[in-house]
Amino acid sequence: MVLLGPPGAGKGTQAARISQRLGIPAISTGDIFRANVAGATPLGVQAKAYMDKGEYVPDSVTNAMVKDRLSQEDAAQGFLLDGYPRTEAQVHELDKMLAAAGLKLDVVLEITADAEVVVQRLLKRATEQNRADDTEPVIRRRLQVYAEQTEPLAALYQDKGLLVRVDGIGEIDEVTERIMAALAQAGLSA
Repeated sequence: MVLLGPPGAGKGTQAARISQRLGIPAISTGDIFRANVAGATPLGVQAKAYMDKGEYVPDSVTNAMVKDRLSQEDAAQGFLLDGYPRTEAQVHELDKMLAAAGLKLDVVLEITADAEVVVQRLLKRATEQNRADDTEPVIRRRLQVYAEQTEPLAALYQDKGLLVRVDGIGEIDEVTERIMAALAQAGLSA
């Protein structure tokens, strides 16, 4: 499963809930990047330069991390990718990775959210979690980059018959129930 949605739409929160209910790992490129940044690894230093500007980390770095993560044992029975793919090139790379492993995507879930609601959510999160990467100009830039590079993936996946859209605005439990109902309709259930 792939999870799409703008920054601040609730993907991380919902990914954890979906993961728990379906018994599959939620694989977040954001978490992988933050762990490398916190550890000041060479990859982390490189990734931080892009993240601080609200830009995406280059595909070559991201693809290698995802491929390695999908090869781990806990992903053998399924997985949820949160934050990947973000570009059409990454969609094709993911298709290649999965095909080489004899796998294919079952569903692509897009959590939708109003841009102004997202900005306010992320500014609140920045204060609560002391996240230096969540300033308003960076948030707005990330939303712009998402609209330009990632939003078109929803159309691509819709053409493949894989896209399921769910409104991400509302109480967390309400959104989770909408998601689980939509996934059940798509043939995925706990």
